[in-house]
Amino acid sequence: MVDKSISMEAGPSQAGDHDESDEELEQNEAWDDWRSDDDGESEPGLICLFCDSTYESSETLFDHCRSDHSFDFLSIRRVLGLDFYASFRLINFIRSQVADCKCWRCGLVFNCKTDLQNHFHETDVFEKEGKFPWENDMYLKPFLVDDALLHSFAGNEDEDDDPVSVDKEELMRELMSSGVLEEIRVDSELITEINSSDLDVCEKNGVQEGPCVDGNASKCSERILTKDSVGDLVIPPQKQKDKQLRVSFANVAAKEIKTVNEDYFGAYGSFGIHRVMLSDKPRMDAYRGALLNNPSLMNKATVMDVGCGTGILSLFAAQAGASKVIAVEASAKMAGLATQIAKDNCLLKEGDQDSQEKASSGVITVAHCMVEELNNCIQVKPHSIDVLISEWMGYCLLYESMLTSVLYARDHWLKPGGAILPDTATIFAAGFGKGGTSLPFWEDVYGFNMSCIGNEAVEDATQVPIVDVIETQDIITESAVVQAFDLTTMNSDEMDFTSNFELNLKSVCQADGSANSKSQIYWCHGIVLWFETGFTSRFCKEMATVLSTSPYSPRTHWSQTILTFKEPVAMESASSATEFPKSVAVGSVQCPAAQVRSRLSIVRSSAHRSIDISMELTAISLDGRKHSYPVQIFSL
Repeated sequence: MVDKSISMEAGPSQAGDHDESDEELEQNEAWDDWRSDDDGESEPGLICLFCDSTYESSETLFDHCRSDHSFDFLSIRRVLGLDFYASFRLINFIRSQVADCKCWRCGLVFNCKTDLQNHFHETDVFEKEGKFPWENDMYLKPFLVDDALLHSFAGNEDEDDDPVSVDKEELMRELMSSGVLEEIRVDSELITEINSSDLDVCEKNGVQEGPCVDGNASKCSERILTKDSVGDLVIPPQKQKDKQLRVSFANVAAKEIKTVNEDYFGAYGSFGIHRVMLSDKPRMDAYRGALLNNPSLMNKATVMDVGCGTGILSLFAAQAGASKVIAVEASAKMAGLATQIAKDNCLLKEGDQDSQEKASSGVITVAHCMVEELNNCIQVKPHSIDVLISEWMGYCLLYESMLTSVLYARDHWLKPGGAILPDTATIFAAGFGKGGTSLPFWEDVYGFNMSCIGNEAVEDATQVPIVDVIETQDIITESAVVQAFDLTTMNSDEMDFTSNFELNLKSVCQADGSANSKSQIYWCHGIVLWFETGFTSRFCKEMATVLSTSPYSPRTHWSQTILTFKEPVAMESASSATEFPKSVAVGSVQCPAAQVRSRLSIVRSSAHRSIDISMELTAISLDGRKHSYPVQIFSL
C-alpha cells in the first residue's frame, strides 16, 4: 500500500550448504549450549519488590508480595491491562520508590523500610487517573543490576486463570451505551464482527428482559455478571470491578484505534507519498513483473487488491488479463481518485453485467472501506478470489500492521489454493560499523569538531530506530536470517516473534575507519534490518521475482531500519589467535568478540499500527567466554 519501509537482500551468504533440519538442530544445540553455560554460573534469586526475601520463581515471589505486602501484581496487570513493557516499567518504578522509602501508591516518604512496610495498603480500588507514574521510559532501564525478575515475570501470563481480555458481550454493552458502536469498526484483531445479534446477550438466561437503555449499560452489565442461569451470585465484587474496568479500557482503546486509523488512512491522501512509491523502481518492477509476466496466473482471474492507493496494481492486473478486479481502499480521497484513474483509462467497471443496462468493458471496481468492512460496501462471495495482491510492507517489514488486513482478506475471500502476491517475506540482519552512525559527519563539519552533537544523536538512536540507508562498505558482518514468513499459511499471531541469530565478521572487512590494521579489531555499532518479499514459482510459474530492500540491492523508499547499540562491541576475525586476559569483559578492545549472538523480539505495540523491538546481545570471545549487554527496547 503506502508509506512503507525497509530494504533487504538474500545474498549467497544466506544459503546454507547443509541440510536445513541438520543446520537448525545444530543452531538450536549451540544456543542451548550457550544458555546452559550461562546457567552453570551462580544465578541470583528473585528479590522481593519490598523486602530482602528471595525466591526461586516469580510465582512464589508474587504470592509473598500478595500475602505479606498487600501487593497483587497479577491482579494489577489484569485490571489495568498492562502489557509486557508497562509491567516492566512498574517493577522498576516500585523498586525505585522502595529504595527511597517511599510508598509507590501514595508517595508518602518514611524514615525506614520498616515504617514503609507497615504502611502498605490494599490495592483493590486502584484506578487510573491520567498517566500512570511509571509510564516514563526511564523505568525501562533496570533499577537493579541483573534483576532476574524482569526476565521471568512474563511467564505467569500463560498460567493466569483470568487473562487480560475483554469479554465480547461486555464490550458490546459498553460500546452501545457510549454510542461508539455506531461510529466505529474496530481493527479486525480486536472485534471482527459487530452486528445486532451480539446485543441480544442482555436477554440470555432471563437475567434481563430488554435492551440496556438510558445509559444504564454498566448496571445491566453488573446484573448479568453477577448472576448465573438460576440467579445465584457467582462473581465476587472485586472481579466485577476488574471486568468493568477492562470494558472501560476497551472502550478507550476502540476510540484510540479509530483515531489512529483515520490519521493513517488520511496520510495516504498525500500525493507526495504516492509519488515516492510510484517512483520506487525496484518496487514497481517487482509487482509489474509478477503480474504481467505470468499469464497462466492472471488470465481471466478474479483479483482483489488490498490497499490499492492510486490503483496501480489493479491497473496492472487488468492489463494482465484479469476478468474482475476489486480494489479496496480505506482513504476516501484515494478511493475517489483510484475510481477516476480507472475510468480515465477505460478500465472502470460501470453498470451491472446482469441487468439490461449496458455495462462498460472495464473490470475494476473500487470499494471505499477497510477490507474488514468490505461486505458493508459491496458483496463479494466467500472464497471467490483467484489472486490476492497487496503492497502491505512497512518499515522493518511489519510497521503499520497492514499485514493483518491482508491475512483477513485471504481467510475470507481467497479460493482454496488461490494465489497471494507476494507469498513470502523474510527479515534479515547484519552488524554495521561506525560509518553507519552519524558520528563521522559530526566529527568534521567544515573542519570543526562537533562530535558532542554526534554523541547525543547516537544516544537518541539507542532508543528509537533510524530509518535510513546503510552503505555496503559500512556493513562489517555476514547477513543473518531473522524471521521468514509464508503468507499462504501464517496467522496474525506470527507477526509477534522472538528470533535468535549470530553475527560473524565478514571474511574481508572494508568499513572505512572501522578497522585497526595491526590488531584487526572492528567495532560493531549496531544491527541493520531489511527485508525481501518473494513472488515465488509456487504461483508465478512463468517468471518468479523478488523485491529486495537490502543494502546490497538498488535503493527503495523503505531504506533500512537501524538499531544502534548503547555500547559498541569490539570484534576480531575468527582467524586471529591472540590471547586476551580473562579478567576483562568480552567485546572490549582488550578482549574482542569473535561472534555476537543476538535475540531480537518484534511485537505489535499497544499503540495501534506501531511495533516494539527488544534487542539482547551476547559477545563471545575466541575462547568461548561470554559477556551479555543490557536489553534495549525500541519503539517504531
